[in-house]
Amino acid sequence: MATIDLAELDAVRVYALPMRNRFRGITVRRGVLLSGPAGWGEFCPFEDYDDAQSVPWLHAALEACSESWPEPVRDSIPVNCTVPAVPADKAAAIVAASGCSTAKVKVAEPGQSAGEDVERVAAVRDALGPGGAIRVDANAAWDVDTAVRRIRELDKAADGLEYVEQPCPTIENLAAVRRRVDVRIAADESIRRAEDPLRVAVAGAADVAVIKATPLGGVRRALRVAEASGLPCVVSSAVETSVGLAAQLALAGALPELPFACGLGTMALLDGDVVADSLLPVQGRLPVLRRPPQPDPALVAAATPTADVQRQWLDRLRRVNALRTS
Repeated sequence: MATIDLAELDAVRVYALPMRNRFRGITVRRGVLLSGPAGWGEFCPFEDYDDAQSVPWLHAALEACSESWPEPVRDSIPVNCTVPAVPADKAAAIVAASGCSTAKVKVAEPGQSAGEDVERVAAVRDALGPGGAIRVDANAAWDVDTAVRRIRELDKAADGLEYVEQPCPTIENLAAVRRRVDVRIAADESIRRAEDPLRVAVAGAADVAVIKATPLGGVRRALRVAEASGLPCVVSSAVETSVGLAAQLALAGALPELPFACGLGTMALLDGDVVADSLLPVQGRLPVLRRPPQPDPALVAAATPTADVQRQWLDRLRRVNALRTS
């Protein structure tokens, strides 16, 4: 883990960027940009994470500030577009504009019906055409029986799903669902929010591991988790700015094998960025960077939130750092 401390940082900047659509229940993405001797990092745990759960996010940010990333084995990464829980016509438009041949579709949004999910997935299939891949993400919203029923419905609407991400909250639930459906099961929260992220593979709960450098404590630790899991891996973002997204690309670039498109085309979810040259896919791919991009001072200034929000995030940063160093 990175040994640099907050006192050694060159700059600390709080940002707030609006989301184009509600995503994971939020409409504004907030975090802190940190500048250290090796470059910039990003501390942006979701606001439902407590201080202890946020410690790995700070490790990841400080790794980017103070250390070089592992050497990549590829120059670019195939990515999926991400479709929020939007109406079917808007979902189709997002896919058509993305240039990606794989789409990840959010389902099981609170307040929405199963029929809306089916319509959204069917519209995505129409937009992608028969050769595209569709995966869905339920963010642990279903119980086992509901998951089995919904997966079968969505698999039919998609004319075949690539996989279903985190249909249920627990490892035991995932294993039970996996035994009852023919669609691959991918684990996300069961890895990034678990005390032991390797339990998923041991329990036979998933076919695919969704790996995120940021909540796992950095690129190097995420690589160790990926190797130990013994599962095919998909690297996915935590909806960071381009500064934090670069770490996820470094992880995807360093994995020995990368059998699936990665969930890294997420800059399109944010209405703005803190760097001038945003990491947006071109023909469904993103480049692997050796270092995080440099924030643009004017864009950082434009994204600076109110004094109250800055104070809240700086207090959170200090609390999490105190846990990290205790």
